[in-house]
Amino acid sequence: MASDYTIVCYYYPGYHSDPRNDARHGAGWTEWDLVKAAKPRFEKHFQPKIPLWGYEDESNPAAMARKIQAAADHRIDTFLFDWYWYDGPFLNAALDKGFLRAPNNDRIQFALMWANHDWLDIHPAKQHCPAPLVYPGRVNAQTFERVTDVLIGTYFGHPSYWRIDDRPYFSIYEISNFIEGLGGLQAARSALQRFREKARAAGLPGLHINGVIWGIRALPGEKGTMNPAEVASVLELDSVTSYVWVHYLPLEEFPLVDYRQVLTRVLQKWRKFEREFPLFYFPNVTMGWDPSPRTVQSDRYTNSGYPYTSVLNGNTPVAFGEALIQAKTFLERRPTGQRIVTINAWNEWTEGSYLEPDTVHGTAYLAAIKEAFYGEETLR
Repeated sequence: MASDYTIVCYYYPGYHSDPRNDARHGAGWTEWDLVKAAKPRFEKHFQPKIPLWGYEDESNPAAMARKIQAAADHRIDTFLFDWYWYDGPFLNAALDKGFLRAPNNDRIQFALMWANHDWLDIHPAKQHCPAPLVYPGRVNAQTFERVTDVLIGTYFGHPSYWRIDDRPYFSIYEISNFIEGLGGLQAARSALQRFREKARAAGLPGLHINGVIWGIRALPGEKGTMNPAEVASVLELDSVTSYVWVHYLPLEEFPLVDYRQVLTRVLQKWRKFEREFPLFYFPNVTMGWDPSPRTVQSDRYTNSGYPYTSVLNGNTPVAFGEALIQAKTFLERRPTGQRIVTINAWNEWTEGSYLEPDTVHGTAYLAAIKEAFYGEETLR
C-alpha cells in the first residue's frame, strides 16, 4: 500500500547493556532499572510505567523484530535512532546488533540523529546538585572526519536506510555544539560540505542534512544579528524539525500541564517555524513528557530544572490522536514527498514519551497513528 505520509519515530537506545554503563552503574545496567524504580511523586502522578512486552533487551534481534513488526503494522515508516559518539560509539548495540540483524528489517527504514549533546550523570539525578559531565558532545574537525567515515561506510549504504530524494537523511541534534566544536560557523559549513563530498565520492547522490531547531545559534561575536534561520541557511541544511515539544515550549504550570493546552501552542509554533525558516520544516508530535524516572526517587519533587520538571497530563491515546490529525492537516497541502512528521518517541520510557505498548493502554498509541493518518479503512 502506497504511503502518502512519512511517519518517523525517534528511537532512544538506552535499553541494552553497554560497556561504559556497565563500568559506571554495574554489569547489565540499563535505563530499565530507572523505569522499574519510578514512583508516584505527587497527586495524580502515574508511575511506574510497565512495558507490556517486559523489560526486553533491544540488542536482541528477536526483540527488535517484534518492535519492527509492530511499527510497520501501524504504518510507521522509519526509526530515527539517537546515535552517540564520544571518542567512539556509545549505546550502539540496539542498532548494530538489534535492528541490523533483525530478520525483518526490510519492513521499516532507519536513519540517524547524531545526539551530540553533553552526556551528564542524570541516571538518576540528585535534586539541587549540578549533574557531572561524563562525556562532552563537542567534536573537533579531525573527530568529525572519523565520524563521517563511519556513517558513510557503515550505515548510509544499507538498503533500509531512509532517504529523501534518494539522499541519506542525517540529523544533528545540537547545531550549536557542532559549530563550537568545529571552531565557528564557517568551519562548520566547510565540514558539512566535505561530508557531502565524501558521500558523493562513495557513490551516494549526496546527503539530506537536517537540523534540530532547538540547538541552532551562532557563536557569540560571529554575527550579532544572526538568528537560527540564518544559521541554518549558512550551513546549507536541507530541513529542520524538532525532537520534543518542551524544547521550544516551556511548561508553565507545575507539576501537571494539560496536553491539549500545550497542543494549542504547538500549532502556533509550527506555523511560526514554517514562516521563519527558509528551508523544509516538518512538524513533531510528542506523545508525553515525564522525566521523573531519571530523578532520585527519595528526593522531593519540586520545580528545579530537568529532570525535575512539569509533567504532561491528559496525554491519552485520543488526545495523542488529535495531535496527529493536526500534523496531518498541517502537511496536507504539501507534495507527498514532503509530508513528513517526527514523533517523540518510540521508547523514551524514562521521559514518559513512548509508543511501545504498556500494561495500561496496550497498543492504543500505535493504533492512533494508523487511524489518524490512514483512517478506519486500514484498521479492518
